[in-house]
Amino acid sequence: ESGLSQKAQFVCYPSLITFGCLVSSSSTVCGQPLIPGRIVGGHAAKNGAWPWQVSVLHFDGHICGGSLINNEWVLSAAHCFYKAEFPGFYMLVFGAYQLSNLSTDVVVRGVKRIILHYDYNGADDSSGDIALLQLSSPVDFTNNILPVCLPESSAEFYANTNCWVTGWGNTQTDLPLEDPVTLQEVNLPLIKRETCNSYFNKVTVQGLSRNPVKADMFCAGYEMGGKDSCQGDSGGPLVCKVQGSWFQAGIVSWGVGCALQNFPGVYTSVPYYAKWINAGLEGRDPNSGSHNAPLLAILVFPLLLTLM
Repeated sequence: ESGLSQKAQFVCYPSLITFGCLVSSSSTVCGQPLIPGRIVGGHAAKNGAWPWQVSVLHFDGHICGGSLINNEWVLSAAHCFYKAEFPGFYMLVFGAYQLSNLSTDVVVRGVKRIILHYDYNGADDSSGDIALLQLSSPVDFTNNILPVCLPESSAEFYANTNCWVTGWGNTQTDLPLEDPVTLQEVNLPLIKRETCNSYFNKVTVQGLSRNPVKADMFCAGYEMGGKDSCQGDSGGPLVCKVQGSWFQAGIVSWGVGCALQNFPGVYTSVPYYAKWINAGLEGRDPNSGSHNAPLLAILVFPLLLTLM
């Protein structure tokens, strides 16, 4: 075993950086929960504190997280869907808090289309670990279902200490979150790619190249470990608060174990892929011009999900 695991599992200068919010409804402000506000070393979130958090189900079982970015698109990680059978095997749950105790106001949607970035090749540390999911039909925004803000490609977050990761993943490697599977949150400092690579290079890991944190990635956590995202958190958001609104800086991607010394969690950079995301939301093919782009459009076969 290589020891690698995918987690299927900044000073902000607002005057110098343009932050954009791609929301389909002009009457809705992104990144502002109406509720004031396990992941390793984290704690239970407040119900409604992270209203963009999505649970991705595969055959009715939670496999990954995601984030609502407008009323018909979800952002997640490519490795959650790599070589997926087809979108009809997936369902998305919005407004959930406790996965084994779903409230009556949660909303479930099928997946109409899955778009994976053409750079993603299935390797644990592959670039392009990002996916767009188009819903079978739009969702209405409620107190518990709201979009996160998306940054422009020029945005930098690295010294922003108010950054959080959320999800329903393991609380330790191979230790699932206990019932009622309450959404967890953890506050993590961001780590620049160069610094993170210096940590990873201290220890040789089979299957991991030198400087494995690539240009489209960054890390979050601590050199000494202790707090991290883990399996089941994959595809979920890492968000940072900027001028009163929450912007998604990263997507839970991969790591070596969970919360281990010298191995902070690795995240796909959302600003790095801002133009790719925007192309998909505008109805253009974000993989246009690629020779190895995956199949983009597959019709959904309706599936019924019984909420227990």
